[in-house]
Amino acid sequence: MRLARPARKDREGSAAVEFAMVALPFCLMMFAILELGLVFVTDSVLANATMETGRLVRTGQASAQGISNRDAFKTALCSRMGVLSADCPGRASVDVRVIPQFNTDPPDPMSGGNFNEGSLTYCNGQPGSLVLVRVWYRVPLLTSFMSQGLSRLNDGTVRMQATTAFRNEPFAPVAGATCP
Repeated sequence: MRLARPARKDREGSAAVEFAMVALPFCLMMFAILELGLVFVTDSVLANATMETGRLVRTGQASAQGISNRDAFKTALCSRMGVLSADCPGRASVDVRVIPQFNTDPPDPMSGGNFNEGSLTYCNGQPGSLVLVRVWYRVPLLTSFMSQGLSRLNDGTVRMQATTAFRNEPFAPVAGATCP
């Protein structure tokens, strides 16, 4: 009986040490899973908002409602972002342009490791025009190793992109609506 007692005393703190060794990796993994879930939700919301707002352009409703610049389009987009709409105006960047054909390669504002909003434009097009709508949304990430794996930019920020391309439906063009 006396021989068993000292061995039991030596093991009293082992559960705490084992928990301390496992707790940090477990917490990091849980935060990464939660953050990845948030990224997927943000991607889904952004894609749906881009398609719904692009539909305004496709059907001619954008011109009829006075959506004639990037800021007005961004406002319409952000109103469709649901729970993410509060931060949307400061995080979203919009590019709506007429393209000559579907396999056109438009300029990439993320090339060179910096996001260049100067290359973005806005044009609703005319009936029958091919239109490309691209939206970038800056996503703040909490875990640094997630941002390292997802970022293409030098500053480490992550920008998600949603794109839709379509041919405008026949609608009555708005007088004076031209593209730059």
